[in-house]
Amino acid sequence: MWAAKICRAGVSPGLVSLVRTPVIPTTPFSKGQIVRLFANDGRSSYARTARRRATVAEQAMAPAGETAFNIGKGVVAGASVVGLGALCYYGLGLSSQTGAIDHVHLWPEYVKDRVRSTYMYFGASIAASAASAAMCLRSPTVMNLMMRQGWVAIGVTLAAMIGSGMLVQSLPYKKGFNSKHVAWLIHTGILGAVIAPLTLLGGPLVLRAAWYTAGIVGGLSAVAICAPNEKFLTMGGPLAIGLGVVFASSLGSMFLPPTTVLGSGLYSIALYGGLVLFSGFLLYDTQKIIKQAETYPLYNVHDRPYDPINNAISIYLDTLNIFVRVLTILAGGGSRRK
Repeated sequence: MWAAKICRAGVSPGLVSLVRTPVIPTTPFSKGQIVRLFANDGRSSYARTARRRATVAEQAMAPAGETAFNIGKGVVAGASVVGLGALCYYGLGLSSQTGAIDHVHLWPEYVKDRVRSTYMYFGASIAASAASAAMCLRSPTVMNLMMRQGWVAIGVTLAAMIGSGMLVQSLPYKKGFNSKHVAWLIHTGILGAVIAPLTLLGGPLVLRAAWYTAGIVGGLSAVAICAPNEKFLTMGGPLAIGLGVVFASSLGSMFLPPTTVLGSGLYSIALYGGLVLFSGFLLYDTQKIIKQAETYPLYNVHDRPYDPINNAISIYLDTLNIFVRVLTILAGGGSRRK
C-alpha cells in the first residue's frame, strides 16, 4: 500500500526499500513540502469523472446502428414463439388444469350474456373508431388539428382521451341508450380521430396491419380462454411496471431522435416492447372479463350492475395499441431511420 502511494506521488520506486525499514531516514524535504507532495485536492478525480461523463454522453448521442432494433425484433420473435407454444399446449389439453373453454357449458345463461355483450361492445368500439377515422379523413380541418405538432396540441389530445375515458368509466351502466353510451361513443370517436393520420400511410398497408392485428388478438384470446382460470391474472404487477417503462420510453423518444444510440433504444422499447406489453395486457384483460362475468353479483351492488362497456374498453385499448405498433412496423418504423 505504501509503495503504491509513493508511485502515485511520483517518487522513484527505488525508494520503496526505505519505507520497509523501521528506521526513519533523514529527508531534505520540509514538513510542508511533504504534505504538499502527498496531498490530493480532488481535482484529478473530478477531471476523470468529467471525462467519463463526457464519454458516456458522446456514446449515447452517437449515430445509431441496428442493434436496438434487432434486439426488439428478437424479443417480439421470442414472444411469438412462446405464444404459439402456449396455444398448442393449452389448446391440445396438455395442461393438467382445465381452462375457461372447458367450463362454458356449465355457465349460467347470465354469464354467457355478460361475455357476449362485452364482446359486442368491443366490436362496436372498433367500428366506431374506424368510422370516426374515415370521417376525419374527409375533413381537412380536423386532419390539420390531429397532425399539428407542439406541446399544446399534445396536451389537448391527451386531455381529451383521458377525460373522455374517465367519464365513461365513472358512469353506471344501464340498459338502453343513455349517457353512458354517449360518453362511450365520444371516447371511441376521439381515439379514432387520433389514429386517423396513420391511415395516410395507405389503404393496403392499413388493411394488412388490421389483418395482422386480428390474427394476434384472436390467437391471444384463444390462449387466454384455453389456459387455466386466473393463469394470467397474476401478471398485473409486472404489466403495470412494464407500462411505466414503455410510457417513459415513449416520452423520451419525443425528445431524442431514433438516429442516436439512446434515442433508438428508447424508440425500440416503446415500439417492440409496447407490442409485447399490450399482448400481455390482452391475456390479462381477457381472463379478467371471464372472471368478472362469473363472479360479479347477479343483483345490483350499490346500483352498479355488471358493466360490459367498461370491460370492453380494456381489450379495445389493448387491440388499438397493438394495431398502431403493427402498422408502424409494417410502414418501416421498426428499422433504422436516416
